[in-house]
Parts: sequence; C-alpha cells; structure tokens
Amino acid sequence: MVNVIGLGYIGLPTALMMASHGVAVVGTDYNEELVNTLNSGHTTFEENGLEELFQAAVESGIQFTTQYQATDTYIISVPTPYDKFSKKVDAAYVAAAVREVLKTAVQDAVIVIESTISPGTINKYIRPLLQADQETANKKIHLVHAPERIIPGNMVYELIHNNRTIGADDREIGEKIKKYYASFCQGEIVVTDICTAEMTKVVENTYRAVNIAFANELAKICRHDNMDVYEIIRICNMHPRVNILQPGPGVGGHCISVDPWFLVGDYPSLAKVIDESMKTNDSMPDFVLNRIYEIMKENHMTDISRVGIYGLTYKENVDDMRESPTLQMLESMERHLCGNLVKVYDPHVVNDVVLNQHHDLDAFLRDVDFVVIMVKHDEIRENMDRLQGKIVLDCHNVCALDGVYRM
Repeated sequence: MVNVIGLGYIGLPTALMMASHGVAVVGTDYNEELVNTLNSGHTTFEENGLEELFQAAVESGIQFTTQYQATDTYIISVPTPYDKFSKKVDAAYVAAAVREVLKTAVQDAVIVIESTISPGTINKYIRPLLQADQETANKKIHLVHAPERIIPGNMVYELIHNNRTIGADDREIGEKIKKYYASFCQGEIVVTDICTAEMTKVVENTYRAVNIAFANELAKICRHDNMDVYEIIRICNMHPRVNILQPGPGVGGHCISVDPWFLVGDYPSLAKVIDESMKTNDSMPDFVLNRIYEIMKENHMTDISRVGIYGLTYKENVDDMRESPTLQMLESMERHLCGNLVKVYDPHVVNDVVLNQHHDLDAFLRDVDFVVIMVKHDEIRENMDRLQGKIVLDCHNVCALDGVYRM
C-alpha cells in the first residue's frame, strides 16, 4: 500500500492516478476540511479530467485521512516555498512530513519525495533525520526523489505521458518505485542518483524561466523604441534554429517563478544569468502597471476605479493563483494607494480574494472603461467582441480589435 502525504495540486492527482491503475492508496493530509471534502465525494480544485479520475480512484478503493499509515511506501508531496530574502529552499514542510512518516514506517520502507527541492536538500535536511531515527529505532529506511513534472490545466494528460526521473541511493529500490509510476506513466522513466534527480527538475524550470525572461526583456526593449515585439519574434522564429517564447505580464505558479531561485540562493556567485532572468520576470507586473499609467495618461483618463483587471490566476483556464502576476501587481498598486480601487474579475476564482472583485463578466464590463487582459482564459478569447469601445491593454497578444494596446 502507498501512503501519499499531501493532497494538494500534485499529491492528489498522483494519488488518484495510482489508485485508478490498481495500486492500493491512502491519501493523507493534515487539513481536516480538505479530507472531509474528498470523503464527501468532491474534489478540492479545478482541473481538466480530475473529476473523472477522482471517480475512478474512488471506485478502486482509495481512502482519504488525516492519519499517517503504517506501510512500506510513502510519497511525500508537500509545498516547498523559498525564503524571499536568501532565495534558499524552505524544506520545513518536507522535513515535518518525513518526521511523521518515521513514526509509522515499517522496516525497509521507502520514502519518495515528489516535492521540488534544490540540489543537496535531501542530504542536508532529510538524510540526517533518517540517520537519527535509525540510531534510536534501529530501523532502515530508504530515500527516493521522484520530482513531479506536471502543470495545472493539463495535469491528468501529463501524468500519463510525461517522462519521469527516479533518484535513488540503491538501484534496486529505484526500480521498485519505478514500477509504481509505470502503472500509469507511458513516458520514459529514468533511474539515477538522488542529487541528479534534484538538479534536473530545477534545471528544467530554470531553462524555461530564462527563455521567458529573454522574451520579456525584448518586450521592454521594443516598448522603449515603439517597436512591435510580437512581429519581431514571429519573424525571428521563422529561422530553423530560433524559438523565442512570447512575453507576458509576469510568471506565476510554483515552478518557474520559484524553483530557479533555489539555484540563485545556493550558488549566488555563479548563477548570474539565472538571477538577472528571475529579476526580469519579477519586474513584469510593475512594467504592466506602468503601461496602465501611460495609457490612462494618453487617453486623459483620471478615474482609476474605471480600470478593470481581467484574470487573477497565474495561467489560463485554471483556478490556481499561486504567485499570480495579477496579485503581485495589485500588491504594488496598494503600495501606491490605488490597489483597492480597480475592478477585478476572473471566471475561475469563485471566492472573494481581493477588493472590488466581480463574479460576473457582464457586471464587470459595465463597471469599467479600460480592460487589462492579464490572463488569456478561454472566456475572454470567446468574448473579445464585447470589448469594442473600451480601452484594452492586451498582455498576451490575443485581442485583434482595432486600437488595442500591447506590452
């Protein structure tokens, strides 16, 4: 039986996927309300295909509890925030979960850490916990790192089709854990050592962050001299060895906006390109805020309360707001004493999380003269004609109306 610890954006889909493919699974989370919701037959966040996967897992016998189980295999999938001052990973949640697992784990149990961590985290923070436990309980426990590789909005598909990495001290243990993931994963599963597995996940997200930063920097350069960054990127990408990404209003989520900082924190004198790239991406919400100011000035608009921010989530068609560029921009606006004045709307965020938040597109559009498209949800793509007659700042180059402002 596999005990999955942490039933959030990564742990829950992983637990459901294994359970629906014949693995006996118990999902554990300290959040009693979350566990009760799952036990009542409801999922806890919005995701394509999650409801169907949930039903399949329930029919296969998955259980949800706040209690850690006595078993031989654990998958830990808890948050790994970072210290915004030092840029180092905060492994406290992972360490706390491991401590609890050690209280119930049987001899020769395997602890699989799925949470994204910086290279060396297991050696520095986790292995000492096992060594201390072995000295007191005389119990051998094995460690594995199997970093998650999925993105909100496409989790179910990517769990099945993405390649995976299994890092283990012992090849035999790595192959054992590989079989659990092979129960559902159709991609290639590579078994390697733990530190390599830690590094590869962080490097993957850092590669994407640096590429996004290049596009964002191009947007700033082109704005400075009134050039069309989108046309320039389009033409450049016609070259067979060039593939520039699109600029945007910022980078959110818990991967690209966080993981590269681990390398900056651990290697501050070496990770210069990464450091500057992350600073560029982090600067984009303020860049958008400045564009709003410029456009308002150009249009002789003085009433900030008639500005509407479309989109609260960090990417399109999900309800995930972690590290959302919109929330970053609103925080910056609050420092300028105007964050509580703009209108905000997102079709995927049903609860009030900010002031002046609307929950109906019609009412939102009635109340604003200037719409800032921060997130390219399908809803706004399908309703672009309703922006006719309004000032529009399109941060994703998705609106083809005449007179639209862009990054």
